[in-house]
Amino acid sequence: MGAATAPVVADVPAPRPVLSTGLVHEGRVFDLRADKVDLGEGGRVTREYLDHPGAVAVIALDDDERVLLLRQYRHPVRRELWEPPAGLLDVEGEDARDAAARELAEEADLRAARWDVLVDYYTSPGGSNEALRVYLARDLSPVPDDERHVREAEEADMEVRWVALDDAVAAVLAGRVHNPSAVVGILAAATSRAGGWASLRPAGTPWPERRGG
Repeated sequence: MGAATAPVVADVPAPRPVLSTGLVHEGRVFDLRADKVDLGEGGRVTREYLDHPGAVAVIALDDDERVLLLRQYRHPVRRELWEPPAGLLDVEGEDARDAAARELAEEADLRAARWDVLVDYYTSPGGSNEALRVYLARDLSPVPDDERHVREAEEADMEVRWVALDDAVAAVLAGRVHNPSAVVGILAAATSRAGGWASLRPAGTPWPERRGG
């Protein structure tokens, strides 16, 4: 008699009725909303959360299996963090892969001929609806000098470093790297590489978790 098949582990849509919603604060990038939600037997509760457009991040891997990381100041945590290129999905209707390619060019002066979906996640689902997709970018080439983006504000003095993927994994597990896209993306890349990259999904894979689909 064969072993029983284990059930598939997968998140599923399961919205609860929203009785009312209100804008608590309108921000430059995201808003703070308050929803009154009917949880059935759990009663009616009010939940505040950040209404976020979503974002993309890029694990750029070169031919020597080094990952590109950028050191950038993040004011809320008062730290300089090592991060992959990343950015908001704040252009209405923009394809997520196109947004990732734009961020890779603007922040790292790189283009990629090969794109795959590495991993999707919610950054902080207890308090935000931000969905984030991490791409794996390979077959890299530099952006021509006359087409490069002029970086400003926190991006003006970013340090660029190429780190061996195994060393990046070690930095994550040792607690030296804290940016969520770096942690998730680096570990996902190492896991996918160990499996011969079989887990990678096409760059155009549907992403229903993104706000607005």
